[in-house]
Amino acid sequence: MNTNRWTRLFAWQRKIKNADEEENKAKESNKTKKEETPKINWKEWIIDPSEEFYYTWLQIMILPICYNWVIIICRTCFYTIEETYMATWLTLDYICDLVFVLDTVIGFRTGFLEQGILVRDLSRLKTRYIRSSRFKWDIASLLPTDLLYLKLGIHAPLVRVNRFLRTGRLNEALDRMETRTAYPNTFRVAKLMLYIFVLIHWNACIYFSLSNYIGFGTDPWVYPNISDPEFASTRRQYFYCFWFSTLILTTVGDTPTPEREEEFLFLIADMLIAVLVFASVVGSMGDVISSLRDRDNVFFPNHELVKAYLRSRRISKELQNRVNDWYQHLHINKKITRENEILRHLPITLQTATAVSVHLPTLSKVTIFQNCEKSLLEQLVLKLTPQVYSPGEYVCKKGDVGHEMYIIKEGKLAVVADDGVTQFAVLGDGNFFGEISILNIKGNKSGNRRTANIRSIGYSDLFSLSKEDLTETLHEYPAAKRLLEEKGRQILTKMGMLEETDEGQGEVEKTEDVVNRLEANLETLQTKLARLIAELESSARKMMRRVEQLELQTDEWEGIVAEGAQAETEEQEKVIGREIGDGEGEGEGEKEDKEEPVVEGERGEGDGGEESLGEKKNVGGNEISENEKEEAEEELIKTETHQDKKGDEK
Repeated sequence: MNTNRWTRLFAWQRKIKNADEEENKAKESNKTKKEETPKINWKEWIIDPSEEFYYTWLQIMILPICYNWVIIICRTCFYTIEETYMATWLTLDYICDLVFVLDTVIGFRTGFLEQGILVRDLSRLKTRYIRSSRFKWDIASLLPTDLLYLKLGIHAPLVRVNRFLRTGRLNEALDRMETRTAYPNTFRVAKLMLYIFVLIHWNACIYFSLSNYIGFGTDPWVYPNISDPEFASTRRQYFYCFWFSTLILTTVGDTPTPEREEEFLFLIADMLIAVLVFASVVGSMGDVISSLRDRDNVFFPNHELVKAYLRSRRISKELQNRVNDWYQHLHINKKITRENEILRHLPITLQTATAVSVHLPTLSKVTIFQNCEKSLLEQLVLKLTPQVYSPGEYVCKKGDVGHEMYIIKEGKLAVVADDGVTQFAVLGDGNFFGEISILNIKGNKSGNRRTANIRSIGYSDLFSLSKEDLTETLHEYPAAKRLLEEKGRQILTKMGMLEETDEGQGEVEKTEDVVNRLEANLETLQTKLARLIAELESSARKMMRRVEQLELQTDEWEGIVAEGAQAETEEQEKVIGREIGDGEGEGEGEKEDKEEPVVEGERGEGDGGEESLGEKKNVGGNEISENEKEEAEEELIKTETHQDKKGDEK
């Protein structure tokens, strides 16, 4: 007994320890989760209009806006509803006001795109929202007009009519939903029915209020007397008014003839509104039908044009039935044969991403395209063309020149003999054929012709890749082209369809082409080099000639300057000799002697001055002429080089 007690005690202690360890582990895991979850900084919280939160918030805004549009007018006209559920209406009113306040706060936090980048600066967001027209409408819708209850009484819901100014958010929400929904045409019809319902609801409420103003039961046109138990219930009042309003606005049933002026005016206004409602309904339904027809015309070929052509050409009934069966198969099974035309409306990046997600797994199954560059496969998926073949129709026949390869997406195809009955093999989903014929491999014994007859057993969906598209794509991927050709040669070698001699000749031809191309390039380079050498020699000769001319001019200028300096020194020596010489003669002779040297000196000085000035002028003139000559020579050099270039080009 003691051992059992001790064992129980130990087991109990172990359970307690295990429980404590599990609690500690749970606490640690919760701590790590809390640490991993990033904390939101509400002060810097910005809403991206393209995110899911903004879209969800717009959907929430639909409820209070529709509530105000439907309930305020109903409470105003059907006073029994207002009095019976007063507490409920007040609660819902202020809940809607709270949602409007939150929407205004979100408006301050909503970002916008500038040059494709989301602006997150709170000051700029606030400034933009305050300056927008939406801010004015939002503030006007939040004005505390409920204070008028103190003067008009609590049963005056029309004081909340300013809440209708938030209707812009409803339009924004509906537009977002229309772009996101998978059934836009159905959504457009539902949106139109919502607008019509609100219009009929308002008209019914106004009709009941007008009947109350005129008097219930005073004539057949107004609502019957509410003292009658049959028409006293609130539910009966609303349904009757809604039915009567529907009759007027849809102009479907007969309504009682009005007898009062108010009734006539109300009916005239309703008739005019009914014309607009009818026109909007017809126009919207016409747009929906035309959009559906356009979608079908894009997805599927136009059957009516083909049938008209077959009838005009008097094609046999058998062939017409085959064409009709083919069209019927496309429509019933939703087979799309114009994928490229549909994806053309998207940018090239989205086209590639969509085509890759749809066709890349199918293209990767082809042996020759395995281990190729992903970018090459992305280019090829855009070139795939879907095709649908009817039962018994030949995809290709033996001996035909292969212009495309085929990949089986869905269906069964049989490799048959020339009689069309004997089957050698059956190809299923994921198989492919005709890949060798589009590579133009030299040495192929079949000469790029089909080697078998392939016929569709049932309706078969294939993807075709043309030789032109593959060649155009491989032109940008030379390494992939060599790899594909090598794989094709390996396949042909295994099949015994490759001639080795032809391959050697092809290689010899390729080397000869390379040598010829190199020789042609060498000749062009030699001619260019000879032309450059001739241009260099001619420019060197012209430069030497110009240098010689400049040397001659400088020698002439040096001689002129030396002669002027020598003449000046001679004149100075003469003047000095005359001053030193002895004077002979008397008074007049001395005067004459004195006067003559002075005169001669003056004249000599004048002449010397004139000559020196002339020399200076000549020197200055030489300097000016030298600059002018240098400029003229530079212009001459430019013109000559320009003429030489033109001559070389010719």
